[in-house]
Amino acid sequence: MLRSRSKPLSKDDAEALALQVLAFLLADSTQSSRFLALTGIMPDDLRNVANSRELQSATFEYILSDEGLLLSFCQEAGVDPALMGPAHHLLAGSEF
Repeated sequence: MLRSRSKPLSKDDAEALALQVLAFLLADSTQSSRFLALTGIMPDDLRNVANSRELQSATFEYILSDEGLLLSFCQEAGVDPALMGPAHHLLAGSEF
């Protein structure tokens, strides 16, 4: 996916990265339980809201709040951690 800042980050790239982060979080029962509890989303509703800007922004906020988790995701996914903040900014827009 996005390995480094070799090209400008697009909104599509940021959305794809958010979905990748969401899948990473959902693969771990502890992280998924905590994430769902903090966002207030019911597991049955995930499929319907996974592409929403609000959930994608919340996904970035969650992972950016825990440096260890962030670095673990980036290492596993082969993503430059420096891309995460700009990706969040693209999706959060004026809310960031």
